Amino acid sequence: MVFVPHHPDIATGPRTVLLVAFDGMQLLDLAGPAEVFHAADLIAGAGAAYDLQIATPGGRRVRTSSGIELGGDLPLERVAARLGPVDTLVVVGGLGTRTVRNDLDLLDDVRAVASTARRITAVCTGALVLAAAGLLDGYLATTHWASCTDLAERHPEVVVLPDQIYVNDRDRWTSAGVTAGIDLALALVDEDLGPEVAHQVAAWLVVFARRPGGQAQFSVQLRAQAARTPAIAQLQRWLPDHLDADLTVDRLAERAHLSPRTFARTFKAETGTTPAAHVEELRVEAARRLLETTDLGIAAVAKSVGFRHAETLHRAFARTVGTTPDRYRQHFSRT
Repeated sequence: MVFVPHHPDIATGPRTVLLVAFDGMQLLDLAGPAEVFHAADLIAGAGAAYDLQIATPGGRRVRTSSGIELGGDLPLERVAARLGPVDTLVVVGGLGTRTVRNDLDLLDDVRAVASTARRITAVCTGALVLAAAGLLDGYLATTHWASCTDLAERHPEVVVLPDQIYVNDRDRWTSAGVTAGIDLALALVDEDLGPEVAHQVAAWLVVFARRPGGQAQFSVQLRAQAARTPAIAQLQRWLPDHLDADLTVDRLAERAHLSPRTFARTFKAETGTTPAAHVEELRVEAARRLLETTDLGIAAVAKSVGFRHAETLHRAFARTVGTTPDRYRQHFSRT
């Protein structure tokens, strides 16, 4: 059954962001988004953009998974009486979600707050709590890569997208693990206050780049297995910085001081992919970054990452991303 919240009119003024905390939560799941909203508030004018509130069961202090204690501003069960409607509900994640998602009283309290919220969001495994409360039925969602299978199996009504940094489906927002909560919060600030403020917040927090939601949870380098052979492991580290070089199997084998046949066989056995496929994935990943952050033409992007022709980039994009470079830029460009 799809849970459809009622959205009363949110009063003008600072947007109330309610962060739900509990024992065993991941500290950064709360601290990351909180710092993003706080920085946005300072940029917009102190107290003008966001009012952050932390709700805990019974209003008591909670202990994070790292052992740090955190105080709450109000009891979760008293949110409606104390605050009234909230703008954004944020349920954080962490090891404690294994217990929380079976706490029927807490799930009732989360549903009650969600029924007044304009946006319902979760960081990391907080998605498991939302799903247990029936708040993700019929929605696209993601969570930490290690819990995507669990989410999909326990809640078949949820459409799980395992290879995404964050997912927005109507008024539901969910993110991958830990630092992805910062990306999610930046996207929320972008929606509320515009891209310029979101960029200023990212710069203020020294975030290297605002990652789009469709970006994979793992880079190509992380997805590939680390080679055991020193020469191939060294080649894996060398490749990302030399994508415009001649990266044919013969040249790579020469660099690794192996015959082409031995190199190709060893590379696939130790990394789980062929040299050509790995190089193509690295080049497409680099092209995605350029499409997101520069105004280079498609031909220039292709040349920068080692593709001789724009058409070669188009074909590689179709195979690995499922769209064209132009459409990808239209959706994810941050220039």
